[in-house]
Amino acid sequence: MEPLDASLDESEIEMPAEPMLLNVGPAHPCMHGTVRCVMELSGETIEKVDVQVGYLHRGFEKMCERGTWSQVFPYVDRANYVSPMLNNVGFALACEKLLGIEVPARCAYYRVALGELARIADILTCDGAMAMELGAFTPFLWMIKGREMIWDLFEEETGARMTHSFGRIGGMAHAPTEGFKETATATVDQVCSIVEEVERLLLGNRIFLDRLQDVGRVSKEDAISLGWTGPCLRASGVPYDVRKAHPYSRYEEFEFEIPVGTNGDCYDRFMVRLEELRQSASIVRQALEKMPDDGPVNVNDPRVVLPPKEEVYNTIEGTIRHFKIIMEGLKLPAGEVYGYTEAGNGELGFYLVSDGSGTPYRVRIRPPCFLVTAGLERVITGEMISDVVPCFGSLNMIGGECDR
Repeated sequence: MEPLDASLDESEIEMPAEPMLLNVGPAHPCMHGTVRCVMELSGETIEKVDVQVGYLHRGFEKMCERGTWSQVFPYVDRANYVSPMLNNVGFALACEKLLGIEVPARCAYYRVALGELARIADILTCDGAMAMELGAFTPFLWMIKGREMIWDLFEEETGARMTHSFGRIGGMAHAPTEGFKETATATVDQVCSIVEEVERLLLGNRIFLDRLQDVGRVSKEDAISLGWTGPCLRASGVPYDVRKAHPYSRYEEFEFEIPVGTNGDCYDRFMVRLEELRQSASIVRQALEKMPDDGPVNVNDPRVVLPPKEEVYNTIEGTIRHFKIIMEGLKLPAGEVYGYTEAGNGELGFYLVSDGSGTPYRVRIRPPCFLVTAGLERVITGEMISDVVPCFGSLNMIGGECDR
């Protein structure tokens, strides 16, 4: 071996180097247990990344095609299990679109109030977990406290804290409970107070801001080309919201703003969600004010809605109606439909095909966070390895919805 030339400066000596492959996930807290990233690193900078999903795949669509139309609700609950009520409403609206029916006013406002409460719970979970993963554990506990208040309300209304299965084609399982308006108003006020406390704790913290600002930037053009919707798209400066662009459930009657970001970075995604929480709180208050105190919450159509138990037990007509809907399933007209709503992560779509029987011929879901997670490669390429944590947290990947 020849000795090194003593006249050479150390900076002129080229040392052999090659990129390092690092596997992150799926069994990793940062990846939330269901996503695998194979990263190619140069030092601590991510040069390339291969994002792999599907570790929680359960065959959602094929399971939905095995039962009747009404038996799909427990499955959609388990797509985005952080805001399942929005899934209930989205699937019910798609079926009602194919049937050509419209629910009563009381049901429409009830759906809006419950759906926006579910959106608030979704935002509290996402932003709270995002702060926790950066070391801010106290704001996480405070925001989860707010989510628990909402889940207490859902338990009172539906009988279940998380997977409600409360939606029905043509309405809802039950009318609002006595005192729902007062309880919901008090809950929303408490949650908004908690968010103000969290903001005072976080938004003046230099470490927290440095970890989010100018990290994971996605331009408006890239967000659109990736098929993003929801808070991630709006954080990049695109004011698209299904509730405004294509109103449903009487959303055209509500006054609310669409928060948008300017940089499309992690900070904007965090802040857009916080402002959307306040807008949702305003929508809840408006829906409670508009919702009639009495009246039906289901359409008056014996082919669609189950009869009251009194009729089932005491009349032959009620017994037959109940038997046919339960055993054969309600009959949706033959055809196809695409229904879409604004869920927690963006546009939630259901493409349904009916052959006229009581069983879905085809169910296809457009899960918003599947497309958002597909953009993770674009978000973290060129960033530091430590930036994967806030970037991935800001996308709000829900395993059940992404992999389904």
